[in-house]
Amino acid sequence: MPQTDASPAYSVPPVERAFALLRHIAGGGTCANVSHTAKTLGINRTTLIRLLHTLQAEAMIEPAEGNGWRLGPGLIALAGDALAGRDITRLARPVMQALSETLKLSSHLGILDRREIIYVVREAPNAHLVSNVREGTRLPAHATTVGRVLLSYLPGEALDRLYEGERLPAYSDKTSTSLRALKDQIARDRAQGFAWSAGNFETGIGSCAVPVLDHDGTVRAALNVTGPV
Repeated sequence: MPQTDASPAYSVPPVERAFALLRHIAGGGTCANVSHTAKTLGINRTTLIRLLHTLQAEAMIEPAEGNGWRLGPGLIALAGDALAGRDITRLARPVMQALSETLKLSSHLGILDRREIIYVVREAPNAHLVSNVREGTRLPAHATTVGRVLLSYLPGEALDRLYEGERLPAYSDKTSTSLRALKDQIARDRAQGFAWSAGNFETGIGSCAVPVLDHDGTVRAALNVTGPV
C-alpha cells in the first residue's frame, strides 16, 4: 500500500509533542506543575521544559498567573488569520457592520480562551460614542456578555475545572463573584438565548450577546453589541 502524507512514517515526533502541549494548554492545562504535565502528556520533563520555552520564544504561549502558561498572541494571530478565511468571520462581518450602523453601537465577535474572551472581529459605527475594545483585546469571561454566552455552552464539569480554586474579581457591583452565582447567571442566559448586561463589567455600559453557531449547531463564537446605558 503506498504511503501518503498522512502516514505515520511522515510524522515528526517533536512536532507532535508540541501540538499535544498546545492542545493541553488550550484545554485549560496551565503546566504550572511541570512534572505532572510531563507525566500526563507522556513527555520527558526536560523535553517539556524546552518545548515551553521554545513556544514562548515564538509567542505561541505566554506566562499566566500561578507560574502557568496560556495561549500567546502569536498563536492568536495565526488563529485570526485562519478565521479570516473561514465562513464564521466572512459571514459575521457584514452582519456586524449592518448592526453597528443601524443601532449606532459597536459590535464584537469573540472566542473563549480558558477564563478569558478574545475579540477577533470589531465593527464600529460612524458615531462619537463607540467601544474602545479592539481586535485582539482580552477580557474576563465571567464579567462579559460574550464570555457568559460561551461559558453557558460548556459542560458543567468543564466549567468547574476552569474555575476551580479561582477568584472571580468584581468589575462593578453587578459582576458575579462566585462560581455558584456565575452558574445561575449563565443558566438564565442560555435559557433565554442571549446574555444582557447593564453595567456588569463597566458602569454605564450595556451589552447584549448571542451565540454564533456553525452548520451542525456547535457554538463557535459569540457576537455582541455594546453602548452606553
